[in-house]
Amino acid sequence: MHIKIPADRIGVLVGPTGSVKGMLEEKTGAELVIDSDTGAVEIVAGEDPIMAMRLADVVRAIGRGFSPERAYALLEDEILMLDVIDLSRVCNTKSDMARIKGRIIGKDGRTREITEKLTGVGISVYGKTVGIIGNPDQIRIARTAIEMLMDGAPHGAVYGYLEKKNQELVGSSIGDI
Repeated sequence: MHIKIPADRIGVLVGPTGSVKGMLEEKTGAELVIDSDTGAVEIVAGEDPIMAMRLADVVRAIGRGFSPERAYALLEDEILMLDVIDLSRVCNTKSDMARIKGRIIGKDGRTREITEKLTGVGISVYGKTVGIIGNPDQIRIARTAIEMLMDGAPHGAVYGYLEKKNQELVGSSIGDI
């Protein structure tokens, strides 16, 4: 399996003295072959091919700006997944990109923080993408909120949507007990 990540994220994937790479290889039984010049990462599956696939998601998440600690969750919980939204599909200029990213992050990170809190996801805005880690229902709600922001919806409307969906998520999990 081959994945390409930005060259400036290779150091994060490797970690201080190879600690992140070593821990990922130990947990998954797979091997990471990293070309630090090109950003190419090859995953050589060990005995468990499923763990190699989950490791691929961890590598992608780190490549999309998540810290290794936040990306590790993809190994720990098999329900969690990574979703990536490409902002370049709605941004024609650098100023469009900066404006959209600013709307998603919000003043002092407030909008991203509220979205994370009300949906239970992790969000990383990096380069021309927004990465989301969560379960499928959480991702669907967070993605809708982010797309609303991308389409120019007022922040208040997005917060209202998130509050409503948060009540539905909380209500459904209580009903499952």
